[in-house]
Amino acid sequence: MQSSKAAGEVREHGGAGADEEAVSPFTVMIIDDSKTIRRTAAILLKEEGYQVITASDGFEALSMIADQRPDLIFLDIQMPRLDGYQTCALIKHHNVFRHIPVVMLSGNDSLFDRARGSVVGSDHYVTKPFTREELLHAVELHAGM
Repeated sequence: MQSSKAAGEVREHGGAGADEEAVSPFTVMIIDDSKTIRRTAAILLKEEGYQVITASDGFEALSMIADQRPDLIFLDIQMPRLDGYQTCALIKHHNVFRHIPVVMLSGNDSLFDRARGSVVGSDHYVTKPFTREELLHAVELHAGM
C-alpha cells in the first residue's frame, strides 16, 4: 500500500524496494496503561517491520498523535484520567485525525463495550489478552493489505 503521509514522503509496510523516494514505515500507536501490554504489542509489531510508538494514557497520547501522526491506533478502554472511549471520541471528532483507524483493546468482550466503542467511532475491537495473529490481523485489516 502506498499513500502520501506528507509531501514527498511515502508509507509502505516494511519499506523495502523504494530507492527513489523517502520511505516511512507504517506507524502503529499503542495506548495502554499496562506497561506489559505496551511492550508485548510493540515487540510483536516491530518484529513485523512496523514502526511503533507508545503512550500510557489518553492525555499523553493526544499530543503524541499530533506530533507523530500514526497510521493506526490501538487504544485501551480502561485507563485512568482519560479513558479509551473519551480518547477515541476526541480523535474521531478532530478533522485532521478522524481518518486514523482506532482499534479498541479491552479485557471485556461484552456486546455493550463493542457497541459503545462503535458509537465513539472505533474501527475495530480486540479482546485482551490478544494473540500475535489477532494483533497482526487488525493491523493488516486497517493497513489495506
